[in-house]
Amino acid sequence: ACKSDKKNEEIAAEPVQEIAYQSFGDEIIADDALPAERMAVHYESMKVGDTINSKMIAKVDEVCQAKGCWMKLSLENGEQVMVRFKDYGFFVPKNIAGKEVIVNGKAFVDEMSIDDQRHYAEDAGKSEEEIAAITTAKRTFSFEADGVLLKEDE
Repeated sequence: ACKSDKKNEEIAAEPVQEIAYQSFGDEIIADDALPAERMAVHYESMKVGDTINSKMIAKVDEVCQAKGCWMKLSLENGEQVMVRFKDYGFFVPKNIAGKEVIVNGKAFVDEMSIDDQRHYAEDAGKSEEEIAAITTAKRTFSFEADGVLLKEDE
């Protein structure tokens, strides 16, 4: 019943759309990356100190303008993920805001101190008034990436 009468018939495969990525850090593959919206659901259910291994695809909101040593990704729900790079082993270009990336590594929830928030605001080029307005610690969604894929422009 499982046999087919068609023998050795070639099936024309649909051409696979190759997406070109620029790689930073460890070599990773694009497969199985969670969309930002799905990752947002995971983050919402996590407590400070929780960690999960993950791969996520998201849009870059901000990048460290000093040397590209961190970036913030949009979770598509008004929240952002602060991404740092494992052991400061690599950096990303400073001009990639608005571009799509895939990050691989550990997702976790953190409590960011006032000093750290002000440091990152300074790196992002925020005004003195914006930096001074930071007065409380903040629960943050964080990610330590061991590899990043940057989608190249078509």
